[in-house]
Amino acid sequence: MLKHKHIKITEEPSLYNELEQMDSLSIVSSINNEDRKVADAVEQVLPSIAQLVDETTKRFHNGGRLFYIGAGTSGRLGILDASEIPPTFGMPHDRVIGLIAGGDSAIRKAVEIAEDDTKQAWKDLSEFNINENDVLVGIAASGTTPYVLGVIQDAKQHGVLTAGITNNPGSPLAVQSDIPIEVVVGPEFLTGSTRMKSGTSQKMVLNMISTALMIRIGRVKGNKMVNMQLSNTKLVDRGTRYLVEELGLDYEEAERHLKKYGSVKKAMEALKSS
Repeated sequence: MLKHKHIKITEEPSLYNELEQMDSLSIVSSINNEDRKVADAVEQVLPSIAQLVDETTKRFHNGGRLFYIGAGTSGRLGILDASEIPPTFGMPHDRVIGLIAGGDSAIRKAVEIAEDDTKQAWKDLSEFNINENDVLVGIAASGTTPYVLGVIQDAKQHGVLTAGITNNPGSPLAVQSDIPIEVVVGPEFLTGSTRMKSGTSQKMVLNMISTALMIRIGRVKGNKMVNMQLSNTKLVDRGTRYLVEELGLDYEEAERHLKKYGSVKKAMEALKSS
């Protein structure tokens, strides 16, 4: 039974009209006015986000993984969030995984027809041997994308915990997911263009999920990214400054230890135990 009627707010007309007659400042000011509403909408679903983090944390401790899946903008945002976990937190690439309808080629070039296939997503996921230790987050602004809905149903049948991030209340994705995250941002500035407020809200929610998860599983110390990959000069400098601040070393000594041990965390542990 639906907790409320499915309303396609993402398809409702913009609150603004005759956009082509606006000057540039009016356009960007109006978009900014709409964007202000996004954080307030996300605030309404914080308990659901926290629940997802808690459930994912439990499964991560048992070797589980977090999967994001979507089509179009939603799929790209999931891949973006997943791709930033290894460099930011030093996690293996196979712990947080993003998939998009149409495959990797759809990251750069839209493959719109791919989202209508209800069976392909489970085939895509099956390559990773997804199981009951894992968590699947479907992302769809409309909440009706067949590619996402099909995989949510299949995943539940295989004992996988599911969540759905959507921007329409009472959508099929929300109803079918174990943990619905319904971020109601209202009509888009450009009618139906869900890459705007809806996409912004999805990015905010994904940031919360992955960052909170990484904190909960011990990949952060204090407020520092102590497990980040030291893949460029900027990050080596950041890690060195962390050690200077934490251990009171001079910069050169801190940098030497950082390069020796390969991460801020390992350097801290070695130096504190010596």
